[in-house]
Amino acid sequence: TKIDPLIQDLKKLGFPVGGIGNAISNIVHTQGWVHCHSAATDASGIVKCVMDDLHEYFVERKLPGKLRIALACCLNMCGAVHCSDIAILGVHRRPPRIDHANLSRTCEIPNVVSACPTAAIRPATVDGKPSVEVIEESCMF
Repeated sequence: TKIDPLIQDLKKLGFPVGGIGNAISNIVHTQGWVHCHSAATDASGIVKCVMDDLHEYFVERKLPGKLRIALACCLNMCGAVHCSDIAILGVHRRPPRIDHANLSRTCEIPNVVSACPTAAIRPATVDGKPSVEVIEESCMF
């Protein structure tokens, strides 16, 4: 076919060619901490590890059918993991821990407070410095 020379050129350049037919397609995933304030995990490392381990099933058509894997970094499931054959889902299991000494140097406290969907994060003063507190009874995690 006309595409065979292109595939061979891509392989020579070191690009993995696959994901079609009876193989694993690319993993669909959300952005994680880069763009989402609700992320329980970050997608990049997990997706890389999974695809490194399953690479042979991406480049070779040896599965009984197409396999779709998806990863969502939180329960909002923007990555449509519920539509995949295998779903990886980041889940918060504990309320956030606060590093009071560094909080005001690493983020803007009003943004942290406004990002909480249940208003469980509230402004506080700790050792005379601006910080936040988590009201665990209100926390959705």
